[in-house]
Amino acid sequence: MALIHWLQLAMTDGIGPILLRRLMDAAGSAEAACRADTSLLASIDGISRSKAALIYKSMQLAAGEAKAELDRAAAKNVTIICPDNETYPLLLKHIPDPPAVLYLRGTIEPRDLNSIAIVGSRKCSHYGREQAERFGALLAGAGFTVISGGARGIDSSAHRGAMSPTNGRTIAVLGSGVDVAYPPENDKLFEQIAQRGAVVSEYPLGTPPVAENFPRRNRIVSGMSRGVLVIEADERSGALITARQACDDHGRPVFALPGRVDNRLSIGPHKLIREGAALCTGIEDIIDGLAPLPDDVAQPLPTLFEQAEESPEAEPEAPVPIVGLSESQQSILLHLTNDPTDVDALIERTSLSPQQILQDLTMLTLKGAVRRVDGQNYVKRS
Repeated sequence: MALIHWLQLAMTDGIGPILLRRLMDAAGSAEAACRADTSLLASIDGISRSKAALIYKSMQLAAGEAKAELDRAAAKNVTIICPDNETYPLLLKHIPDPPAVLYLRGTIEPRDLNSIAIVGSRKCSHYGREQAERFGALLAGAGFTVISGGARGIDSSAHRGAMSPTNGRTIAVLGSGVDVAYPPENDKLFEQIAQRGAVVSEYPLGTPPVAENFPRRNRIVSGMSRGVLVIEADERSGALITARQACDDHGRPVFALPGRVDNRLSIGPHKLIREGAALCTGIEDIIDGLAPLPDDVAQPLPTLFEQAEESPEAEPEAPVPIVGLSESQQSILLHLTNDPTDVDALIERTSLSPQQILQDLTMLTLKGAVRRVDGQNYVKRS
């Protein structure tokens, strides 16, 4: 069982995410890494002989602790996943220091591959709170999963906004154990998030929210996301740490919402914009700025149209089946051509709701099937 070995490694003192990756490269698997002797450990860059002895001893103790942790998780209805699980976030696997395990209250779904992080100040203004909720709702309504850190201020508003659409999903990444509500007043919010997405942490059950956990937590927020939107942050905000990790370490685009020039919470977003972040005023800016998924993450888009067999009985206007897309997405594609078509025309031609049209156009854009031109006009990609 691979999970028990990953959990043993996660609970071993002295092995952080970077050393874990090096150990995995040397050992070849989590099970083999758990059997590593002091010689193999000492051969890892960053592990001295004296440290190897301490790690080895801790690793033996962690075997029993891992079994007990699995029992505690089961009792609390918490799921633990590792990189060998199919549900482990694909984008997170590709960062330099992915967590060995993730604790979940809720579920990770395939659609969460299209996630956007919204981060910002805990002590935000009314404007910041309003915009975080607005962007959370718009992104969730367009089919994105909204990821944030579950903190006061911008994070909490983004989560609430993401749950306002009927099918909106959101994920909160905590700097404590998933069974420790921090801040305490968000206890009910986390319960709601667990029903509409997931509450996630790499920390063992019962871990308190100590300060050093949060910078490390931020890499998961960025690593699970296709892009990061910063809404209000002063120059020392953890949101800027997340933004720089996204850009420098993970190759993710960063978007920043401009604010009032006399508000100190605008300093962070304005600084990011000067450094090259995309100025963002609407979700179109985010959709247009997303990079394609890496080749080893993205599933190749199937051939859109199956070749129809020639048949005298076939009606010339019959829709051609489209592979790998929902029925509503098929309907939209059949009404798009190389000439720009606006959203209102698609609503009229397909009889789909405006929300469904916008959500499907977002997903079709991300899949490379359509392209947005001139505002709300779309064309089919050849």
